[in-house]
Amino acid sequence: MTTDQRTSQQGGTGSDSSNANQDALFGGIGVALVTLFDDQGELLVEATAEHGAHLVDLGVTGVLVAGTTGEASALDDDERASLIRKLRATLPSHIPVFAGTGQPSARAAILTSKRAVDSGADALLVLSPPRSLDPRPYYEAIVKACPTTPILAYHFPAASAPGLRVDTLCELPVVGSKDSSGDASRLLDEVQRFGGALYVGNPVLLALAGLLNVQGAILAVANLDPALCHLALRGDAQAQLAIAELHRATATGFPKAIKRELHLRFGTPTGVRLG
Repeated sequence: MTTDQRTSQQGGTGSDSSNANQDALFGGIGVALVTLFDDQGELLVEATAEHGAHLVDLGVTGVLVAGTTGEASALDDDERASLIRKLRATLPSHIPVFAGTGQPSARAAILTSKRAVDSGADALLVLSPPRSLDPRPYYEAIVKACPTTPILAYHFPAASAPGLRVDTLCELPVVGSKDSSGDASRLLDEVQRFGGALYVGNPVLLALAGLLNVQGAILAVANLDPALCHLALRGDAQAQLAIAELHRATATGFPKAIKRELHLRFGTPTGVRLG
C-alpha cells in the first residue's frame, strides 16, 4: 500500500478520513520536541516555542508537543496547555502541532486530550496504556470524546509495555500510528496490514521507512539535525549511520544527554525535570 493509499483512509475502521483530518497529518520528518526548562526546572514556554520555530526553518514538517521526549510525565495540565497554545500561535499554519495525550487510564486520557484540543492541537498522539492486553476500549473512548481530531496510536513498549500488537492496531479507530519500537519486522508487517498513516519513532529505521514509502517519522534526534534525518529517510546510507550513532549517544542518559547536545549546537537551556 502506498503512502497516498494509506492516508486516504483511517486505520481500523477503514472509513474515509475528513479533509480536516488529512490536513493535520504530514509527510517527511517531524520532531518530538524537547521541553525546555531553566536550571531550577521552571518551564520555558517562549524558549520551547522558539526552538520549535527554528526547527521548522531547518525543515521539520510536523511538531509533537508533550511527547515522551518532551518529558510529558513531568508537565501539569496547565503547562501542557500553555505549550500547545504557544507552539500553535508561533508556528506557520501549515505545520501541524501534535500533542501527546496518553495516560494510564481512558478517563485521564480523555481529559488530557480534550484540553489539548481546546488549546489548539491539530492532532493527538496517544500512547497505549500500560499493562493493557486489550487497549481497544481505551482508544475507542478517546476517539469518541474527540471525534473531529485526528488521533495516532503510539506503540512504544519500552515506555508503556506491552504496547500494541499489530492485530490490535489494525482494529483501532485511528488515522495512523507512531511506532518507536525500532523493530524492522514489525514495520514490514504494519506496512502490509495497517491502513492508516505510519510514522517511525526510532531513527535506526529511517532508510527502511523511506524505502517502504511510509508517511514519515517523528523523532527526538530531529531536535538536533533535521537535514540529516531527511537524508536518511531518502536512503542515504552514511546519513542513516550518522543518525543511528546520534540516537545512541543521546538516548543513553535521557533527557540530560539530548539537552547537553542541544546546548552545544543551539545554545538552548539544559534544565531537565526527569533523570
